[in-house]
Amino acid sequence: MSLSNSVGRALEISLRGADELLPQDEWVRKLQRSEATGTPLRIKLGLDPTAPDIHIGHTVVLNKMRQLQDLGHRVIFLIGDFTSTIGDPSGRNNTRPPLTREQIEANAQTYYKQASLVLDPEKTEIRYNSEWSDPLGARGMIQLAAKYTVARMMERDDFNKRFKAGQSISVHEFLYPLMQGYDSVALKSDLELGGTDQKFNLLVGRHLQQEYGQEPQCILTMPLLEGLDGVEKMSKSKNNYIGISEDATTMFAKVLSISDTLMWRWYTLLSFQSLAQIEALKAEIAGGRNPKDAKVALAKEITTRFHSAAAAETAEQDFINRSKGGVPDEISEVSLAGAPLGIAQLLKQANLASSASEGSRLIDGGGVRVDSVVISDKALKLPAGTYVVQVGRRKFARVTLS
Repeated sequence: MSLSNSVGRALEISLRGADELLPQDEWVRKLQRSEATGTPLRIKLGLDPTAPDIHIGHTVVLNKMRQLQDLGHRVIFLIGDFTSTIGDPSGRNNTRPPLTREQIEANAQTYYKQASLVLDPEKTEIRYNSEWSDPLGARGMIQLAAKYTVARMMERDDFNKRFKAGQSISVHEFLYPLMQGYDSVALKSDLELGGTDQKFNLLVGRHLQQEYGQEPQCILTMPLLEGLDGVEKMSKSKNNYIGISEDATTMFAKVLSISDTLMWRWYTLLSFQSLAQIEALKAEIAGGRNPKDAKVALAKEITTRFHSAAAAETAEQDFINRSKGGVPDEISEVSLAGAPLGIAQLLKQANLASSASEGSRLIDGGGVRVDSVVISDKALKLPAGTYVVQVGRRKFARVTLS
């Protein structure tokens, strides 16, 4: 198929870092129609306000939204204040407790403020799915439920596994994918974005749009970002996250703590540099340039996005100053197993602190540096790699984690 330059570029941007784009040929036709008519496509992302803060793992899909927004399309940031009262069962092996209305309202207050650090707020449509879900009522809910079968619902992987394991599945959990799918009907979306764990729900949206006589949306799933440990998906419960509301110094230091291998995946999913620029940087590293230069550039870009260029410059300058701070030529070499390892436990095992609790106190006092960067997060876990760890002015160790 011969594509115009603008449609070809839009397709390339859509596919960057994506897990799946379904169906791709339909998305191309939508892009071609948009180009021919000058009508922007409607692109939807829904997030349930299940926590008061967003971490940068959540911004993978927000970044994709911004890229498509910059192409001139209409993006809809949907806050799932109604679906949050049901509780999303995606990826769960048991029933997820629904949130109270008070919890939802408190969390929703900060969601868009944080998302607008990635999206262009002037070009973003903000909606709440209670707008159409509350008026639906019991009769409307029954009519909606009639448009999807139990057999299709049980094709969903987590439901299927729980059923076979004899674990309970509440009837209200079936309502979640139905209501998320109905959001696409209400918004007449052309494309819905989500993580790979949302694929089933996004496909329900396609089905329901057809049931209501609409052209079905395409779906674009993005990978779940690995956290600081480079193994598990980013999660606050796993303490491997970077919160977008964390201070600039902490954010900068956490990005610098990731492995060289993970850095390139983060570049693809989090950076706004072009793929050509990233490949050129990779070639420079392969040619002998220090990988830390690339990591500092990534840390600076991310910190700028969520704070300011000035804050990022200050964090970078602090890093440079610390790097010149005089590490002794001969320091003790320590090899530790068990990566990823919490920073307080690392201090204990490297004999830089008498106990993990003392290590935590040293961190609180600003006396711990890793690769010359001050560490302020006691929950930080370091992945496999080699680090120069400093406590106070005189204690140093070159620690190799495996």
